[in-house]
Amino acid sequence: MKSDHKNQLVIGRNPVLELIKSGKQIEKIFVQKGLKGEFEIELRNLLKGKNIPVSYVHPNKLKSFTSQNHQGVIAIASLIQYWNLEDLIDHLFHNGIIPNILLLDSITDVRNVGSIIRSAEVLGANGIVMGTKNSAPINHITIKTSAGAIFNIPVAKVKSITNAINTIKNSGIKIIASNLKATKSIEEIDFTTPVCTVLGSEDTGIGIHISKLADEEFIIPQSGKTDSLNVAVSAGIILYEIYRQRNH
Repeated sequence: MKSDHKNQLVIGRNPVLELIKSGKQIEKIFVQKGLKGEFEIELRNLLKGKNIPVSYVHPNKLKSFTSQNHQGVIAIASLIQYWNLEDLIDHLFHNGIIPNILLLDSITDVRNVGSIIRSAEVLGANGIVMGTKNSAPINHITIKTSAGAIFNIPVAKVKSITNAINTIKNSGIKIIASNLKATKSIEEIDFTTPVCTVLGSEDTGIGIHISKLADEEFIIPQSGKTDSLNVAVSAGIILYEIYRQRNH
C-alpha cells in the first residue's frame, strides 16, 4: 500500500484542508471513523458539491498508509488531471470527432485499467469514463501499465455511472454494452456512429441496471471451455473492431 501511494499522500488536517482549498484534484480522502469537532465540520463544508470520494475507516487503515502522525485524515492527490464528462463530450463534437468512448463499470484491478487505457489510446479511442466508487484508482501502477498512454487520452470520473450514461445518451451517443448474455455478435454492431462502449467488472460483468440502459449489447464469440476473457483482453478485441470498422 505504501509504495503505491507514497508520492500522492497528503497527511494531516491542515495539509488536507489546504489541498481541498487549492482546487487540485483528489483521488480519495480517508477519514478516521468517529472523528468529531471543528475540523470534521470544516472538512464536510469544504467537500460540499465536490466530486471527491470520502471513506470513513478504522485507524489501522490510516496506519497502513503511513507511520507519520496523520491526525485522523489522509488524502491521495490525483496523478492526472480528470475531465468533466460534459466538457469531454463538448470537446469531441466541437472538434468534429466522432466519439469513441469507453465506460468502465466497476473495474477494480489497476493493471486491467492501465492495460485498457493503453489499448484505448493506441487504437484511437478518445475518452475514458470511470466511477469514483468501486473503481480502481489511477496510481503509479496504473500509469506504468498504461505505458504512459493515460497522459494522452482524456479520463473523466463520475459519481454515478447511471447518470453518466443518461448524459452520454442525451448527447446523441449510443450506449453499446459488452455482455456475455447478449445474442448479437460484436461484428453485427455498427461502431462507425458516435458510441460509448461499456465494459463491466472482472467478476460479474455489467450490472442489470446498466444492461437496461444500453441501446445495444453484444458478445465476443468464443469456442473454448473457459468461462470468459479477461476484461483487458476483451477491451483490446472490442477496440480493434471499432478501429477496423472506422478505418476500412
